[in-house]
This record gives sequence, C-alpha cells and structure tokens, in this order.
Amino acid sequence: MSNLVRADPFDVAFRDFFRNMLRPTRLDLETEPEIRLDLKENDKAYIVHAEIPGVKKEDIDVSIDGNLVTIRAEVKREKEEKGETMLRSERYYGMMSRSFTVASDIDEKAATAKYTDGVLELVLPKKAGSVSRRLKVE
Repeated sequence: MSNLVRADPFDVAFRDFFRNMLRPTRLDLETEPEIRLDLKENDKAYIVHAEIPGVKKEDIDVSIDGNLVTIRAEVKREKEEKGETMLRSERYYGMMSRSFTVASDIDEKAATAKYTDGVLELVLPKKAGSVSRRLKVE
C-alpha cells in the first residue's frame, strides 16, 4: 500500500508566507544600561568603583542605610543617525539602580563619593565598634 497525503496548495503557500514574515529580527539597539561595580575592602573602609558611563554627576544619587548601599542614576541617551532622510533615531530615558550590602555598618558622615570619566568611586569607612560576629549553632 502507498501512503497518500492530501495537501492544499493554498494552505502550504499561506504557511510559507507567514513563516517568512514572522522570523525574529534583531535590531542593533543598545542594551538596557546597568551599573557594574568592583568592591574592595581593607581594615578601615570599603572602596567601590561603579561604572556609570554617559551620566552627569548631578543625576547620580547614593544612599547608605546601615550596611546597605544604593546607587541610582538617571540615564538620558540620545543617538541620531542623519542623512538626507532620517532612517533611525534612538532615545533611552530611564532610571537604573544597584543595591548591595557589606559585612559591617558604614559611617555615613565620613563616606565620600567622586565621579570621574564615567566611574563613581565611593570610599565607605567602617563604623567604629561595629564588628561582625559569628553565632555558634547548637
């Protein structure tokens, strides 16, 4: 016996047409911004280097609550490619933030922040008398 399959030529053409139309396309857009950071520690302080390129220092906010540090930045990016006819115009406005905790409390009054060439440097002195302790599990 032979295996016969009925096919509707319009059905096949219809499926092929939409299969080609619905292929995912990748646009060459910048990804959503994020804050990358390095965290170092010495006996007296934590040193943080956070990369926040393309942001004005007035648009950066750092808050400290005990041992929780939060960095927020308002991002405004505009990119236009011009020619005789505008083909693409990209804009991104938004807020990005990054929070992290450290092992001991931070002395907020002695903490310093400096923003140079897209890198935010935080020096977060440890609070005197705040020593982390380990609990013995019984």
